[in-house]
Amino acid sequence: MKKTSKYWLLLTSMLLVLAVMVGCTKGASNEEDGDGKSSETEKSSENNDKPFVLGEEQLDITMFGNYDWYTMPPWGEDISSEWIKENKKVNITAIDGGGEAAQRLSTLIAGQDLPDFIWTDKGADVERLRQGDVLVPLDDYLDKYTNLRDWFGEAGINMLRSDDGKLYQFPNWYNSQPFGNAGYVVHKGIYEELGSPKLETTDDLYEYLKTVKEKFPDVTPFETHIDGQGVSVLYSAFTEDSSPGDIRRHAVTDGEKLSSIFTSPEYIESQQYASKLFREKLITQDALSQDIDMVTAKVTGGKVAVYAAASPTEFASVGHYNMLKEDPDSGYFYIWPIAKEGLDKNKIYPGDYSMMGWNVSVITKDAKDPEKVFAFLDWLTGPEGQTSLIFGPEGKYWDGFDEEGLPQFTDEYVNDPEGLAKIDVDTGNFQWNGNSNFLDTAKAKFTASLPEEERRWDTHWQSEVTWKTQLNGTEFENINPLPDSEEGRILQSIDEIAEEARAQALFAKSDEEVAEIFAKAAENANNLGHDQLLEYQTEKWQENLKKLGKK
Repeated sequence: MKKTSKYWLLLTSMLLVLAVMVGCTKGASNEEDGDGKSSETEKSSENNDKPFVLGEEQLDITMFGNYDWYTMPPWGEDISSEWIKENKKVNITAIDGGGEAAQRLSTLIAGQDLPDFIWTDKGADVERLRQGDVLVPLDDYLDKYTNLRDWFGEAGINMLRSDDGKLYQFPNWYNSQPFGNAGYVVHKGIYEELGSPKLETTDDLYEYLKTVKEKFPDVTPFETHIDGQGVSVLYSAFTEDSSPGDIRRHAVTDGEKLSSIFTSPEYIESQQYASKLFREKLITQDALSQDIDMVTAKVTGGKVAVYAAASPTEFASVGHYNMLKEDPDSGYFYIWPIAKEGLDKNKIYPGDYSMMGWNVSVITKDAKDPEKVFAFLDWLTGPEGQTSLIFGPEGKYWDGFDEEGLPQFTDEYVNDPEGLAKIDVDTGNFQWNGNSNFLDTAKAKFTASLPEEERRWDTHWQSEVTWKTQLNGTEFENINPLPDSEEGRILQSIDEIAEEARAQALFAKSDEEVAEIFAKAAENANNLGHDQLLEYQTEKWQENLKKLGKK
């Protein structure tokens, strides 16, 4: 998630406060800290060679989601967490950020009252906390609790290590194989009524959207999800072997270095194309301002002709089954990614993935028994934890594991997609350390055994289109500087320039105006030190390539 400069000012301030507090307490007795926790921790299972087994005793864990948008649902009120609570004796209590996560976290740190674990962005977020000496290294637990090592692997673990060589981060949605759902979903009923035209190139898409607008005036021709995600997806149509990750980095590859995206002809052309769609009202007119409820209503209600986003499956899957109730021949389907005429369609990537996944959990030194917290996270990322959370308790949708350790899905897994979709929605904000490697392997194996008409909508299109069209972006992990460094302050300014230019371009009146907007953005960025930032990012990128054995 995007962090503002205000966030980092607050976080810097809180760490200074923490440093003072730590300095004051070091002279005190080591027998006990201000809360009387030290002697308890010394007796913890951290010094016990016997692994902690979930379910043998009650385990109460507190967590904090470091995102303004995040609110954890009550633990134990859905069927998955209820089973975990009752059978594994684990109870999770969230400390709510109240829509101001950064401020809340600063208060927790200053008060030396941190939760057992924090769910946050990897990289700079974690490094600031590590430098404040509030995190527990996880290395000592890896041999005792092995799910993370077994499924993530040494290469992934090493990529997540901090500069001191230790591991502090437990990854979420990691994978060693391609994964992700970015791309284009099309309304089948509208498409077939319009004669099922060719929909492969940017020209094809433009003509199709014009026809939709004319024939279906109550439908959004091109839906972009929140924050204009679909506009970013369109960028991929104009460049081979790249992805919208370039937009997040404000940089494109240029041989062995990174260069400014503001001067990229492909990026500028994609923004000219999006602006043209916007001017002609072929694209969501509130693309940059609509909220998630607006998107949900349109997509699940079948009121969009083409839907492009970083992950359209969540809402499109619900919409698909909603439409099937009314018309068994309707629904949504994925198309192969759109490409500009002349480009190789097999080198177009509307999304990217990292073997490190999305975000991470970090265990704090305020945890009474950090090893037990790790034991829970490791169980949750393993076969039993993932299967129980994502598919509900054993019995309805799955029944035991096969010889490969993968869940054996029942007929209900196929026959009740709505029930599974509800579990996914109910547990979405409990998925702190999802194991894409395990889940994708399990779903793909089962899906391959079914005839097409019996396959779940989302898993069918993952195997047919989306997993084949996501770019491996692992090499670009953690290339951004810490926010309070000189390069970090430059990055904050570049973020603002990029956001403003993107909005101005969408509302531009001509292609020439779009080009002028990005020429000005490039000039402003250069004046603020973008070249210096790009040099820093290039150096980190090249280091990653060496770690991954690509150099």
